[in-house]
Amino acid sequence: MTKTTSAGGPVLSPRALNRATLDRQLLLRPAALPVKAAVEHLLGLQAQNVRPPYYALAARLDGFAPERLSALMADREAVRIVTMRSTIHTHTADDCLVLRPLVQPARDRELTHFRSGLAGVDLDRLAALARDLVEAEPRTMKQLREALSAEWPDADPQSLAVAARCRLPLVQVTPRGLWGRSGQVALTTAEHWLGRPAEPAPAPDAVVLRYLAAFGPASVRDMQTWAGLTRLREAFERLRPGLLTFRDEHGTELFDLPDAPRPDPGTPAPPRFLPEFDNLLLSHADRTRVVPPAYRGRAWQGNQAHRTLLVDGFLAGVWKLEEDALVVEPFDRLTEERREDVAAEGERMLRVMHPGASYDIRFGAVVRRQTP
Repeated sequence: MTKTTSAGGPVLSPRALNRATLDRQLLLRPAALPVKAAVEHLLGLQAQNVRPPYYALAARLDGFAPERLSALMADREAVRIVTMRSTIHTHTADDCLVLRPLVQPARDRELTHFRSGLAGVDLDRLAALARDLVEAEPRTMKQLREALSAEWPDADPQSLAVAARCRLPLVQVTPRGLWGRSGQVALTTAEHWLGRPAEPAPAPDAVVLRYLAAFGPASVRDMQTWAGLTRLREAFERLRPGLLTFRDEHGTELFDLPDAPRPDPGTPAPPRFLPEFDNLLLSHADRTRVVPPAYRGRAWQGNQAHRTLLVDGFLAGVWKLEEDALVVEPFDRLTEERREDVAAEGERMLRVMHPGASYDIRFGAVVRRQTP
């Protein structure tokens, strides 16, 4: 529910925040958006692995087919590049050239962790040499390490390659990232791959508005968590006159766009099968709008993330694809009605992602056959 607090401004419950975020994440109902427009609206898709961006869009778009994202990448209208939180994202070409300069200060700070391995290394010279190497032909990280180590034999080879990745906007060239294809990671600069220069580092204000459109209502800390940046308070304060403000149940101030959707907390939320590393679960400092406190940490094991299941809009389990089965592992017992809804959504996801294949859908010892 939404209520008013003496501290000022309406209070949004976790469920109200959940429904607002799901709506903006295109997870309340299938969105009739072209793939490129969806990737742009979502400010990119987390993509440490090749397949998650495809599953992320399958959960969000009406009529999605993996080949549509793959075609964008093959045509260089979308790319894989390290941006937010020092992780690989799939971005549109335009966003690649805008968002990478925005987060460059974070990539520069990342290099401080490798200072000891870069003693005596001129980083400007390293960036120039690495640019020449990858623009002559795409290089693997191993090739970069070897070439840079020849120039700085006393430096740590891994630190040299990381420095190149931090100083330069390196994209993974295709066939890496294409659906149904395989290829090792080979890198060149975004400017070389896309045939145009990067944009100057933008003021964050426009990206703040886009973040709120995709992830709001949100706090300053929420956006800083999403971007891996600090000191964004000034941008929010500049924008404050044109924004609405709320509070969460802990009193944290939340900002939002005046015309952004904030559905009734009772709005139904169908089950959704999300990939590992989906940005829905990673883009807020306070994740209780999606992750119930009792399930905190259940989507991870060590450094590995599980594929996650949403039920009634909240994290409710994990899932995996085995050779012949979609295995659903709820954290708690589901009602029969919800099991039927989850199975139906699983069938839909399988038809989109693996048309013509036959999988069982299993809840523990219960098996339900997918209907092709």
